Amino acid sequence: MLGKIQKFGAAMLVPVMLMPFAGIVIGLASIFTNPDMMGGIFGVSGLWYDLWNIVLQGSWAVFNQMPILFAISLPLGLANKAHGRAAMASFVTYMSFNYFVEAILNLWGQKFGVDMSAEVGGTSGLTLIAGIKTLDMSIIGALLVAGIVVWIHNKYYDKKLPDAIGVFQGSALVVIIGFVLMLPLAFLTSWLWPMVQHMINSMQGFLASSGTLGVGLFTFLERILIPTGLHHFIWTPFDYGPAVVPDGTLAHWMNNLSEYSSSTQPVKSLFPEGGFGLYGNTTVFGIAGIALAIYATAKPEKKKITASLLIPAALTSMLTGISEPIEFTFLFVSPLLFFIHSIFSALMSTAMYAAGVVGYQGGGLLDYITYNWIPMLSNHSGMVITHILIGLAFTVLYFFVFRFLILKMDISTPGREKMATEETKLYSKADYKAKKGESKSTPAPQGSENKQKAEYFLDMLGGRDNIEDVTNCATRLRVTVVDPSLMKPDEQFRSAGAHGVVRKGKAVQVIVGLSVPQVRDEFEELL
Repeated sequence: MLGKIQKFGAAMLVPVMLMPFAGIVIGLASIFTNPDMMGGIFGVSGLWYDLWNIVLQGSWAVFNQMPILFAISLPLGLANKAHGRAAMASFVTYMSFNYFVEAILNLWGQKFGVDMSAEVGGTSGLTLIAGIKTLDMSIIGALLVAGIVVWIHNKYYDKKLPDAIGVFQGSALVVIIGFVLMLPLAFLTSWLWPMVQHMINSMQGFLASSGTLGVGLFTFLERILIPTGLHHFIWTPFDYGPAVVPDGTLAHWMNNLSEYSSSTQPVKSLFPEGGFGLYGNTTVFGIAGIALAIYATAKPEKKKITASLLIPAALTSMLTGISEPIEFTFLFVSPLLFFIHSIFSALMSTAMYAAGVVGYQGGGLLDYITYNWIPMLSNHSGMVITHILIGLAFTVLYFFVFRFLILKMDISTPGREKMATEETKLYSKADYKAKKGESKSTPAPQGSENKQKAEYFLDMLGGRDNIEDVTNCATRLRVTVVDPSLMKPDEQFRSAGAHGVVRKGKAVQVIVGLSVPQVRDEFEELL
């Protein structure tokens, strides 16, 4: 079961990896096309404005078509074979589903409480998907249909049909079965989803009106669940919808960025749900304080090597929001520190929200600068300054509390190893849970670095015959093995360049880093 959950989480991240670039471009284009930004020096006409307006329109592709992207990406991550054909079948089936829903609602929409004459968006519960006017299920509908298609594909793609109808086997058979199943699903959706939308609207109102308590609790859960990998299931419905807004806090912020930045009203009054986009601040301000505390408490003779480890890890977290190297370090040496980190993360979001700070800050400084701080400087400089000051205050709080606890409890963070022979390093999630073992070094194979790593990992995972399936998330190679006992000790994985290994029965995570998509490609080539 855990392996299936890991694969699903990894597949969910495929389209997510496209969003940082799209968000940065939208932020820049919004700056250069908004007359109220940058003192209005760019104007609202001329070649400069026209070019950036073209760029702005094109940059919406990812956010405007998120359901389609998720419908395609799930089979890419979950199909057992022929991933591209599975993605194509999912796209066709998803389009059929939406055409069915549109036709059903045009006939009986009033009976289901849906007014098909209403404009899309807002409280109508309707949206446009590839020109089809259908129910707004955000990515939930896409994932439901894609999940059904993956099941059909894995079960019937290799089904051999009689020669007379052999033309209908393979992907065609998957689409045919999907087409038949989509009709009853569309009827059920047209009947039940308007009720779900009503409940979602009620939940949105509750969360939006719950103020700082709701924001703080959300942030705490998102952070404390990181060791389990279940944090994705906390933030995903909020970021991509429909937990508090139908299109998700990320797309909603991007879609209304120009309006919010131009208004003189407090942004919190315009977008109160934006408090649920503050959870990423800990990866910037919190991690900075933690890294400084670890460095300050390192032994004098180990400060230089400790700094060489902390600086790239901290910069990665602060710029991109990927905080695993440092977070898993103090999780390994002291779970108490990680619990306090989660509490401080919640308090930071709570304090910012109470002070009127909102927006989408799920990533790192690249997010903040491009589509938070710069767009808001003209009319909301006070919010930007408040955001920075509260963040820096928590950096100081993190530093002194972590420094005090590390020294008081004599915690062996990097640079404070008890034995002279102990290696100064950043620990991984694998070190937190995996068993200790001894190993010999593995001879280096020939080829590129990514190919070498793939060859190492395949050998250490027990070889081709021991691999059931493989996928990846942002930083980890996620593998389901046949026999976990055939795997090599963790030290061999680390000697090959992995940051660590997480073992949960047959579900294995090799923590590779940001190069994991390339390593996975090489790994699959070897398979």
